[in-house]
Amino acid sequence: MLGLMTKAERDAEFTVFMSQAAPSLSRTAWLLTGDAERAQELVQAALVKTYAAWPKVRKDSALAYARRVLINQRTDTWRSTHAELSTDVLPERASADDSVGVDQRDEIVRLLATLPEQQRKVVVLRYYSDLSERAVADALGISVGAVKSAASRGLAALRATLTTTHGGSR
Repeated sequence: MLGLMTKAERDAEFTVFMSQAAPSLSRTAWLLTGDAERAQELVQAALVKTYAAWPKVRKDSALAYARRVLINQRTDTWRSTHAELSTDVLPERASADDSVGVDQRDEIVRLLATLPEQQRKVVVLRYYSDLSERAVADALGISVGAVKSAASRGLAALRATLTTTHGGSR
């Protein structure tokens, strides 16, 4: 049939997608969990689910689809285990943004851990992953207004924590 891919072609296409998407998904997962091992498991689970749905995934929005799966998986895992955020060895970032030292990245994760789950997701996706409010809303399955509210509350809580812990010196 015309338009159907062979399994080998589908696997090759997914392999390319996976190699391009894995670094971004890994950073997002690590910021959501604060633990390198749990982040790796989360990314792996998200990629497995994305692969299972690959024939139905629109290729122009495959990363957004995988990110949504990752976030849903994180929510499911958090609900089932109520695991708290813990910090571990920080993953290397694949970008040129090496100006942020390990200490600062560690502090960012510790600060994010103080936020409620929904605010943490919104702040990570909106400001770390640099998604639009609409993209965050779509990824989380919430309204744009809920994104704006969670982002505002999350940033206010982070500022308050920074002011308290650093005496307003930042």
